[in-house]
Amino acid sequence: MTRLLPQLASFRRSLTIATLLAVASGQAPAPPASTAKLLPPPANYHFPLGQTLVYSVEWHFFTAGTATVRMEAAGAEHRVISEADSAGAIGLLYTVRDRFEATFDPHTFCSIRVTKHSEEGSHKRETQIQFDYAHGKSRLDEKNLKTGEIKNVESEIPSCVTDVVTGFYYLASLPLEAGASYTIPISDGGKVADVRIHVEGRESVKTPSGTYPAIRVAADALSGPLKGRGKVWVWYSDDTSRMPVQMRAKLTWGTLLFRLQRVDRKAPN
Repeated sequence: MTRLLPQLASFRRSLTIATLLAVASGQAPAPPASTAKLLPPPANYHFPLGQTLVYSVEWHFFTAGTATVRMEAAGAEHRVISEADSAGAIGLLYTVRDRFEATFDPHTFCSIRVTKHSEEGSHKRETQIQFDYAHGKSRLDEKNLKTGEIKNVESEIPSCVTDVVTGFYYLASLPLEAGASYTIPISDGGKVADVRIHVEGRESVKTPSGTYPAIRVAADALSGPLKGRGKVWVWYSDDTSRMPVQMRAKLTWGTLLFRLQRVDRKAPN
């Protein structure tokens, strides 16, 4: 148990779906000659409005918790909401209650704002991130709900960035042909990082919600402290829906696995 506790401390900071791409990005400065960019969604891409994906979260042989992600209309914008809750033995040691909400422009996939509420053990924080493309800046405002400490961070951003949850939907809009590679800019309120995306191939994936022909996509950081120390894989269903049916993050302290439990659908407004 003594050896396990430091790993659990790392785990509780890594439960949410949002963390998967944050791991890949490293949250570090992008290379000076960055070629990372986002492409507008193709005309035939259909946003999965009203769809909620429910995942089980596994760590080693433990059931670690559950996570959900859904997309909904928000006026002229779209909103993605991700929630995570710890469970089982992990939940007894470290309670996790996280909520992540990102708003983006459906015409460009550019993130507009992000709000986060995180309760992880004794740590409780409220975070807001605003992307100001007119001035090429992002602003992070974070409050420690336990101590009252306030943190404000301003960073430079390119003309369009995605965030660590909307990025999953952005990848689903790409052609994802085997062997293709992309580099995309991701921000979680700090320095923008380039993330390399590589389409590795096709395979069948079995999840609690069913067995899917899937496209395996890998993401890793091109720079930053996590370069070479972690990697993320996402399996998208090989059909027009391109659902992320499984996700895996391999880190130095272990592997985190998200498997699709079910899909809930609600008619979009």
